[in-house]
Formats: sequence, C-alpha cells, structure tokens
Amino acid sequence: MTNAVIGRQELERFSPTMITLLPTIATQLAMLPMDIDISPTGLPGIAQLKTIVGAIMTVGLILSVLALIISAIIWDFGSSSSNPRVASRGKLGVIVSCAAAVICGVSVTLINRTGRA
Repeated sequence: MTNAVIGRQELERFSPTMITLLPTIATQLAMLPMDIDISPTGLPGIAQLKTIVGAIMTVGLILSVLALIISAIIWDFGSSSSNPRVASRGKLGVIVSCAAAVICGVSVTLINRTGRA
C-alpha cells in the first residue's frame, strides 16, 4: 500500500460488519479520556539538564550585554566620524542585543510558568 489513505480495494478486504463498526470504534477511541501531565521527574538527568539550560541562558545574557556595549561603541564611533553606515550598524546592534537580552530574561519566566502547569 503506497498511500496512507485506505482505498476502496483495501476496504473490500474487510467484512461488511467490520466496515460498519469502524466509525463507531473510531468515535469511541476519540472519546477516551486523556490524562497527560507534565512530569518534572519523568526522565533521568532532568536536574542536570535544568542546570545546563540555566547556564546557557546566563551566558546568553552576558553575551548580549557585551554585544550591547560593543554596539554602542560602534554607534558612537560612526556618529563621531560622520559615517552613517557604521552608525546605523551600531544602532542595529544595540536593538538586536537588547532584544536578545529580553528574550533570555523572559524565557526564564516562560519556562517556570509552563513547568507548573
């Protein structure tokens, strides 16, 4: 069978009662209750993974502050040397580094809130 969809030839192999019961069975399976919860202890090594992710987010914050400082210096250099291209690159670097810092900072809150759900 090359397609995932069942064709007429495949359906003819089933008995007529099976064909009439298929929608009923599918409906019953769809109505089964699903209780899936987030388990913070479900996998081994979750504590180490949390430590690694926390360290990566800390490094991201440090690098975004460093990029902010460098971009501000480039922006100042471009403005003082009357070079609009360098100044605009510095402005873009300041905006991107601020956005990266906000994303790294907000991700902690998002992760903590989804972990309690």
